[in-house]
Formats: sequence, structure tokens, C-alpha cells
Amino acid sequence: MAEALKKAIEILLGYWWIIAPIALFFIFRELWLNYVKTKYLKSLEWILLEIKIPKESSKTPKAMEQIFIGLHGTESIPKPKEKWLSGKVPTWFSFEITGDGGFIHFYIRTLKVFRNLVEAQIYAQYPDAEITEVNDYTDVVPFRLDSEYDAWGAEFILTKPDPYPIKTYPEFFKDEEEKWIDPLASLGEVFSNLQADEHIWIQILASPISNGWKEEGKKLIEKLIGREIKPSKKGVLKEEIFGWSEAFKESLNQLISGGGGASSTQEKPSSASSLNLTPGEKEVVLAIERNISKMGYKVIVRVVYWGKTEVFNKANIAAIVGILKQFNSENLNGFKPNGKTMPKGKGLFKKKKEIYKKIKILREYKERFFPFDEFKSRGFVFNTEELATIFHIPSKVVEAVGVPRVEAKKGGPPSGLPINQ
Repeated sequence: MAEALKKAIEILLGYWWIIAPIALFFIFRELWLNYVKTKYLKSLEWILLEIKIPKESSKTPKAMEQIFIGLHGTESIPKPKEKWLSGKVPTWFSFEITGDGGFIHFYIRTLKVFRNLVEAQIYAQYPDAEITEVNDYTDVVPFRLDSEYDAWGAEFILTKPDPYPIKTYPEFFKDEEEKWIDPLASLGEVFSNLQADEHIWIQILASPISNGWKEEGKKLIEKLIGREIKPSKKGVLKEEIFGWSEAFKESLNQLISGGGGASSTQEKPSSASSLNLTPGEKEVVLAIERNISKMGYKVIVRVVYWGKTEVFNKANIAAIVGILKQFNSENLNGFKPNGKTMPKGKGLFKKKKEIYKKIKILREYKERFFPFDEFKSRGFVFNTEELATIFHIPSKVVEAVGVPRVEAKKGGPPSGLPINQ
């Protein structure tokens, strides 16, 4: 070990004039990218819209799915020049459900430039909805946690790869469209029972993406049904080299053994086919096919629970996890907390580490931070149906007391009303 370390130091001292510029280049590149990205994000104008719907609304999440389809047109993929010179990042929205002291609210945070598009999509599905621009409710969040306040938060990730779908709203229907179980009903019950100084906030960040994400699903289907997966160009080259190597070894083996070696033309056992799949396996394949047939979004799910220490109830943490787990399916996909984002500390300064993580997730919630650079470890891809399942305007079947409703329909004046000249 000491000899290896000595050798490494000798290399560094002998070639520092080559190593130093390379290291400085990569450091400068990261610093520059962070600088231009921060500058770009600060230049964006955001607005927060609150949505209220009529009391008698009977729309299902299908209406919300149409809204997500309409918003998908905002997809923006920065070109290398835009990324490195301007710090541009893809477009994203924030869909939020909050429970504050027993009252439930539904929000959409969008860039100001997309306000008309968002409102048009909502009114197209909910003509009697009321949309209001409001102040940011997160301004009240305490970033100093002490004996007066406590908090918990986490991001949620999937239990399986993205192509496996979660349990979506069509599975909550009974016999007909009017008879169905709204998956947000349990959320409404939990939120409506919160005390005055308790807050549960759910944030769903969604960034529309192109169809490239579907390739993983197609490969997974081919693997499940036993079909040969076509390798990429790089894969073909590797396969050719491997094939030549195997053929050489086989020929050498036959020369040594006098031709008695196993023939390379021996029949390989046949792989599984779609005909050999069990009913459960066929169901999984069909679910993945359906999943990748729709438009996709990159998604981050973030939840925080905070309040005054005297009313902070850890049972609400279990309730939050339970609400999201109702979308889990044993043979398909589901939610689980991302352990890296949970407020847990180990070893020395355990308490300080916990407080740091609590403050971090509260700050990221307030900033609606989308970790594009860390997306693979913190997010996943949902199609429009999955997105509409976890965020939609609740129908009249949800009777939670705190759900805000438009008490009266808007309408024009009677046709025979006299007009003063």
C-alpha cells in the first residue's frame, strides 16, 4: 500500500503540468454550469394557481389526463449551446395538494408564459371551475426547526423500473363510470382531520419528455416474452468480437481433442415464447404495453409534514405512506420512500444531521427544485394516466369537509332583462 502511494505521488509530481489543467477544466466547467443555471432559474417568472370546482362535479381522473396531454406540448429540450451558455433546463410544472389545519387545496405552479394554456386546458375539462392566482402558501414554512416546530419529509421513488405501471384510476372503477372509488378519498379524510397548526403538503413535479423513454419498456417486453433483443450498434460489434473469440476457442478445442469436442452447431434450448407465459405474466406484458403507449413525464414526488411540536403526530407520517401505497401492485409497480431523502441521521452529530435533512427537504419543496442532474436516483417516468391517478380534482364522491368547492355555477344574465340606456 505504501509503495503504491509513493508511486502515485511520484506520478503527480512528475506530470502535474498535464494533470492540473485537466482537473481545473472539469472544476471550472461545473462551476460555470452551476452559475449559468442559477442565473437562468432566477430569471423565470412563476405563478401559483388555485383550482376550485363545482360541488356537483362528477368528472373522473380521465378529465385530468386530458389536461396533462394538453400540457405535454410545452416540452422543451435545451440544445447544448442553450445549456452551456444560457443554463437553460427543460420545462416543468408543479402540481400540489395541501392539507392545512383541516382545509384541502389544489394548486398548479406554472411559468407565467403558460398561464393561458393551463387555464384553457382546465376550463376545457371543468367549464365551471374557478381558477385564482394566489400568493405562495410556502412562505409560512419555518426554516429554523427548534422546540416550537417539528417536520418530516421525503421524496418517493418506484419499487420497480419505470415501464412497470402503478395501479391507475381505471382499476378503481366498479361496474360503470359513476360507480368508482376515488383514490384521493383517503387523502381527503386524513387532511380534513388535521389540527390548526398541522400541515401536510404533497408536491408532484412533472416535466414533459419525448418518446425515448419507451425503448426501455419495449426491451423489457421482449425479455419477458423470450424474444431476442436486437442489440445496438455498439452491442453488435461486441457480439461479433465475442463470436470470433468463441469460434477460435472451439476450433482449438477440436484440434486438441481430435474432433471429439462439442459441436458449436448443437441446438440450444428454445427460449420462452409468449405462448408459454402464464396468465399473470401475460397481464404484466399487456400492462407495460399499455403504459408505454401514452405520453410521458419525468416526475418527482415530494411530501412534507410539519407543524407545532405540541400537535405534531407521527401517525400522520404512516398515513401519508399508506395513501401512496394504495397505488401499489404486487406484480407491477408501486411507491416507496427514498431513504436518502428521509430525515435520518447516523453516527456522530445524529441530531444535527436529522435537522439538516428536514430543512433541506422543506427548502427544496418551497423552491420546487427539480433535480435534473440527479434524476435517475431521485425520479421516475410516468405516463399521463399514472400522473392523473395521483393528481386530479376530486369528484363529488369525495365528501371530505375541507375540500374547497365553487358553491354556485357562473352564468350570464336572463335574456329578457331590461337594459338602462
